[in-house]
Amino acid sequence: MAVRNVEGGAVVLAGATGDLGLRIARALRRRDVPVRALVRTETPDAKRGVIAGTGASVIETDYADPAALARACAGAVCVVSALNGLAPTILGLQGRLLDAAVAVGVPRFMPSDFSLDFTRTRPGDNRNMDLRRAFQARVDAAPIRATSVLNGAFADLLTGEAPIVLHKLHRILHWGDADQPLDFTTKDDVADHVADVAMDADAPRFSRIAGDVVSARDLASIMTRLSGREYKLLRAGGIGRLSTVIAVARALSPKSDAPFPAWQGMQYLRDMASGRGKLVPLDNARYGKTDWTRAEAVLARTV
Repeated sequence: MAVRNVEGGAVVLAGATGDLGLRIARALRRRDVPVRALVRTETPDAKRGVIAGTGASVIETDYADPAALARACAGAVCVVSALNGLAPTILGLQGRLLDAAVAVGVPRFMPSDFSLDFTRTRPGDNRNMDLRRAFQARVDAAPIRATSVLNGAFADLLTGEAPIVLHKLHRILHWGDADQPLDFTTKDDVADHVADVAMDADAPRFSRIAGDVVSARDLASIMTRLSGREYKLLRAGGIGRLSTVIAVARALSPKSDAPFPAWQGMQYLRDMASGRGKLVPLDNARYGKTDWTRAEAVLARTV
């Protein structure tokens, strides 16, 4: 399908100071799409300079000022949120951004839902997915066309941040079934797809993508091939045991405003390992992209 931006207007981007947001800004500018990147008053000059370096227009905006937010969104064809945080951000700041877009008649809105399929997960199992579910109800009730991009886990985490590929032990850690398919997409591939969706007036409510779909057993084979040393599977337990570990870790963790404490990562892993967050069907072919980054290419960086 051809990408189209019939209005030819600008895309408003919130969260461009973050890792994914900056990649989205670059992807949009590669397509010559005008970008208005919203930054808050306290944003350091260095970060503003990085955003400006993409060719985006940097717009200082007070999220507590509805009129200022509305002015920033006026005339845009799409508002893209890459905001990251807990309820004050996902429901608060993002909610005010949605209200501003609606107030000035922006036709489309993309919430910061970049995740596994939270529409299929169980309420109460994953705090961050519950926040997305709560915002889904709000955006679906608003008079605006919304599209959420769902991408599984960021494949970039396979290089060491996620406790899956244990290089020192030559093991692949997994919970539950070693053959459960898992969705992974690199941040750059997500950003590319977001840019295409932002330009597509007919984009669906949910656009599900996966740069690669692999199981723990597949990852063991890949790492064995790449490293020349045998990587074996290490089963930590079933999904029930993982739920127990999550409960204990959460109870023992000090209260924090961090969006991704260790127990939250475990909740995400549980939704993947159980299959509840599996993305079906995939929308990879919608814009003709064929150069999706496979898990093997990501893991090759670690060898």
